[in-house]
This record gives sequence, structure tokens and C-alpha cells, in this order.
Amino acid sequence: MGHMSKKKQKQAKEHKNVFVLLLAYVLCIMAGGFVTSGFLLPFAMVTDQVAESASPSLAVSNIDFNPNNLPQQSKMYAADGTTLIATFYTQNRIVVDLSHVSKYMQQAVVAREDRRFFQHSGVDVQGVLRAFVQTYVKGGDTQGGSTLTQQYVKNMLINQATENDDPIGAYHASEDTIARKLKEMLISLQLEQKYSKSEILQGYLNIAQFGTSVYGVETAAEHYFSKSAADLTLGEAATIASITKNPAAYDPTVNPDAAQKQRDIVLDLMVECGFVSQDEANAAKAENMSDMLHVKDVPVGCQTAGNAAFFCDYVVHQIENSDTFGQTAEERQKLLYQGGLTIYTTMDVDAENLANQAVRNGIPENDPSGFEAALASVEPGTGKVIALAINRTYNALATADGTETAINYAVDQKDGGGGGWQTGSTFKVINLTSWLANGYGARVPLPTAMAYDTGGFECNHEAQTTWSVHNFGGGTVNPETPEQALIMSHNTTQATLGQRLGLCKIADTATSMGYKNSSAATPDIHDTIAPTDLIGGHNGASPLTMATVFATIAAKGVHCDPIAITRVTNSSGQDMAVPSANCSQAVPENVAQTVAYIMNEGVQRGAATSAKLNNNVKTFAKTGTADNWYMLTGGFVTGLSTYVATGNEEKLESWDGMTINGRTRSFWDGSYIATPIWKEFMNNYIATGKVQHDDNYGTADQSLLSTNSNGTWSTTTTSYGMKQVKVS
Repeated sequence: MGHMSKKKQKQAKEHKNVFVLLLAYVLCIMAGGFVTSGFLLPFAMVTDQVAESASPSLAVSNIDFNPNNLPQQSKMYAADGTTLIATFYTQNRIVVDLSHVSKYMQQAVVAREDRRFFQHSGVDVQGVLRAFVQTYVKGGDTQGGSTLTQQYVKNMLINQATENDDPIGAYHASEDTIARKLKEMLISLQLEQKYSKSEILQGYLNIAQFGTSVYGVETAAEHYFSKSAADLTLGEAATIASITKNPAAYDPTVNPDAAQKQRDIVLDLMVECGFVSQDEANAAKAENMSDMLHVKDVPVGCQTAGNAAFFCDYVVHQIENSDTFGQTAEERQKLLYQGGLTIYTTMDVDAENLANQAVRNGIPENDPSGFEAALASVEPGTGKVIALAINRTYNALATADGTETAINYAVDQKDGGGGGWQTGSTFKVINLTSWLANGYGARVPLPTAMAYDTGGFECNHEAQTTWSVHNFGGGTVNPETPEQALIMSHNTTQATLGQRLGLCKIADTATSMGYKNSSAATPDIHDTIAPTDLIGGHNGASPLTMATVFATIAAKGVHCDPIAITRVTNSSGQDMAVPSANCSQAVPENVAQTVAYIMNEGVQRGAATSAKLNNNVKTFAKTGTADNWYMLTGGFVTGLSTYVATGNEEKLESWDGMTINGRTRSFWDGSYIATPIWKEFMNNYIATGKVQHDDNYGTADQSLLSTNSNGTWSTTTTSYGMKQVKVS
């Protein structure tokens, strides 16, 4: 009895729902299809609770039916504006105006989905009654009788629920119920009073799904036939129009036989509608589906960017980290993956390819040493990042083990990088710049020692102790000038310079030149600086940061924040704001020119002779080694600044005795690995003719090449070591 009772209750409910639907149909007929919410809604609310549940969402003004606001793919381009780096999307869609869709495509979708589209007013009474008779009277297969307008409404409601992260709303927008049908009808009737047929057809063509991960007619045309929707032929249009009934089953790349059968059905429907002749349809049917297809996949994200993957990843982080693109990280990510952006970057294709070639020639990706090589190159005076490369394959899901990684060792941690590379002797360029900028002469003879009292260093963030320091090969030079110390890359003089100048002033200069620690937790060097930073043995920085520092010297003392994006347009083609390079005079020009002069002296007759570029191009460079862990080289010509770091970023490991790229050495330094990579890239990219280099740059200010000590100093020895004290 209980079972029968439940069955009767279910039948009664079904009959009641059918009755409600019939009443709605009758009202549609009585109103001639033009039913306003004021006419139909009160009746629906008092007739049945099912209809009542649909009522809150009937106002068109509360629903965004603008197809331009649909989720669209974003595209990222290289600096040339034509080389596509990557595409981003949650729904692979490109919104187009109806005028950019072929007439065949418009006719095919109308013939397939709603042949009376241009006659009805949102709800096709004939179609609904036909569906009712077929489903409920004849007991055949369920038919919905939905118009194109209703299908557009359904898709928009699903999309809006998805956008609002409302899975329950998305479910209710697609469930097969009377309530959902009534809601679609009511909104469709209102929609057709507000929008033209062309606008609704355009909206449908842009929102409909035409295959797995293929949304909108433009993306479908590109995917299946490698052309624009404006150029679709009759057969191609019929093929795409047939997919929406079952996007998985009728995808011609998955089931070509089923897709061809469905295409032919659409062609017959187009003949019935008078859109094309029988001869035209027969000619289109004669073409085999496999011969028609010219498939072009649209892969998603940086994973597909090849050599440019790490540059791509850096650009993504620039968007996700900048409030220029939204107030929250969620907003910024949504904009990238759904906003239909066109992103023009600073990456030069030739530079990127040459950079990847150089790092792999220096240390092959699968080298048994397991060491990384990372390169960053920027344009002085603009901050434009020209290339980023590491000898690894980008894999967003990879761990830090092996040749695949998601960590971009060329950039800061907040931008997707690691903890940074100790900079070794390349940091000494900052010391000299600070020394000169604070009024000291480059040829001041400084006393040196091999033990320093760290308590004598202003702003030191380490405990007071004895710092044992010596030059490469042991010992010291006493006295020695800052000029000669940079040329020969001596350590002990840096210690004396740091005591006299104070670590705070060096941190000030470093920051003004663009230096920051790679660590996301402590990026400000003021918070971490210690005496060992004077020889690059404490904090870690990214190659991009150091390339930016060297670029400041190359640009007459003008510092620019690194930028990777020059222009972004939204889905409507309007320009959006992009992050600025914030260029400003960081150090006086005469200081920058004098530091450049001394760097070139180091290339001509000092520790950086291995960095000299081909064809007598005037070279400004500094090599470095950090505790036998990292080997480094940074330098520039006036139009390009590049920095290379090599070592094991994942775990500290000495190079001594290592076999790297088939060569074994008892001792390695930057000139053996980092410098050849730096030179290969610089020489090859300069050879393209894209790099400006002023060989007159680096003219020293003679007043800075002086013995001015800026006061009198007393040198004392404490229990911790030598200490410099200013007495006047």
C-alpha cells in the first residue's frame, strides 16, 4: 500500500507540473507571445509553488546578458606583437560581433536549433505544444521545445552561477525541471523586448559550447578549421552547428563519422528552411569530414610556451601581484583567465632563444652535476626585461627535483623564484658606487687586514665577532685603493671600505640601484645586511635583480624597476593601465660613468679579463664566486645588461672537484662557467644588431679618481680584529 501510495503521489505531482506548464503555454498563446512579468508572474506564483521558486530571478536587469562580458581567453605576445607566447582561459572563448560570423554559420545554427527564431518572441508556442504532445501525449522521447533565446538564457544563468562560485545555482540552471523551463520562458520573453534578434543570436553563438573545452563560434572555427568564423564555408558551418546537441559525441576530432552524419542533417534542415539550395547542400555533403578538418589546438598557460615558459611565468606573477589589475589576487587571476586580455610583453624572441641556448651550452639540462644556470637580461634606461632563461624545463606541477621545475631561478621568490643566489664579488660594484656617491675618492689608499671587528660595522645584523677575510689565494694587499680592489676583485679592501662608509649607506645605495633580497619574507637589505654582504656572501639576490643593478650603472645612474608588460588591452580592445618602470636618477651620472670606467679596467687588465666581448665591443663586467657554491657574472654594454648565476639553488654543494659539462676541475670560479654563458649570450645577441652600445661610455670623472678620504680615520686593533674609527 505504501508503495502504491508513493507511486500515486509521484503521478499526481507530475500531472500537476504538466498542468502548470500547460497553463503557462495557454497564457503565452493568449498574450501572443508578448508576456510581461506583470501579466504572467502573479499567476505563476499563485498557481504552483514550482513556478513561485522561479520568480526571484525574472528581472532581466539583474542578469548580465552582455556577451562581451563572457569568460574569454587571454593571449600573451612577445615584444614584436605577433609571436604568441601563451593563451590563458577557463573557458576557451573569443567573443566576436555577429558581423564577423559567416552568413552560413548564422543560418546553420538557426536551422538546427530554432527555425522559427525570427518569428517568435522568445518562446515558440508551436514548438512548446509540439514538444508537449510528443512527450506527454504520444509518450515519445522527451523534447524541450526550447528556442535559441531560451538556450541563451540557460547558458547565461549557468555561466553566472559559475562566475559567482555557486554550484547549487549552476545545477538548478541546468536541471530538467518544470521550474527551470518556466524561468527560462519568462526571462526569454522579457529578453526579446530588450534586445534585438541579432544581439540574441550573437550572444548565443558566443556562449554555446562547440566541443570539449571549445566555447563560442570563433574559437570553434579556429580549432576545427584554422580560420575565423567570418570565413566558414557551408559545410564547416553545418559541422560546427551540429556539435551543440552533444559536444562530446559530435566532436569531429573525436567521432568524425557521427559528426559527418550530424552535419548532413543540418544541411538538410538548411534546405528545408530555404537558406540554401539542395545542390549546395549536396556539394557540401560530398566532402569527407576528415578532409575538411584543419585542427589547431589552443593549449593553455605557460606550460605550453616552450623556451619562453619561465618568462611567461614571470609575466603571470606580475599580473597576479600587481593591484593595477585588481584589488585582490582572486580578481587578478580571474581577469587573466577570463578577461579576454591581449598582453604585449617586453620579451625579445631572438634574445630568449639565444639565452636558452647559452645556459644549456654552459650546463646541459641533464648534466650529472645537477647544477642550474640562470640568466636575466634587461634594457638599461627602460627596465624592459628582454630575456629570462634557466637550464630547466618548465613544469608547473613539478617538484624541485630533476630537470623539470616550477621554480624560476632567474627571479625573486614573490615572482615565482627561489631564495636567491649569493652574489659573490659582483656585489663589490655596489660598494664602489656607494663609496663614490658618498664623496670618497676611488684612489684613497685604505689599510687592510685579514681579521675585522664586526662590531665596527654600522647597521650590522650579525653578532659581534671576528670576521676572517682574505683575498683569493690568501693574504691581503696593504694598503689598497677601492679602484684597484674592484679591478683585482680583492676582498680585504671591501671590509675596510665597509667599516669606513657604514653598512647603512651601502644598503641605501644598493636599494636605490634596484637591489633587493630574493626572499619574499625579507626583501629589504636594510633588515638583513651584514659585513659578509660586502663580498656577496650573506644575502641572496636573483639574476634579474642584479641585472637591474648593473643596468643602473649602464644608464648613467638612472634606475628603472624591471617591467615585463608594455601594453594590455581588455576584451573590448581598450587599453588598460600597466605597471610603471618608475625610472629615476638613483646615483649621480658622474658616479655611474666612473664606476663603469673602473669596471672596464677590470676587463682590460684585471680579474674580469675573461669577460671581454668580441669585435672590440667595450665591455663592462664583473665576475664573482661565492663560497665555492655559486659562480656568477654580471655586466653590460650601454644597451643591454645581463647577469648569469650558476650553482645548485636547491641545496648548497661545493663545485670543487666537480665534473661539469664534461670538464673536471679541482677548483671552479665564475670565469669558468658563468662568464662563458654570459659572453655567448651577449656576443650572439649583439650580433643581431638589436643592441645599442656606446663605446664612448665610461668616462671617469677625474675628481672622483682622487685620494679624497673625506675625513681623518684612526685604525685600531681590538680583540675581534681591525676597526676603523673616524676622528674628523
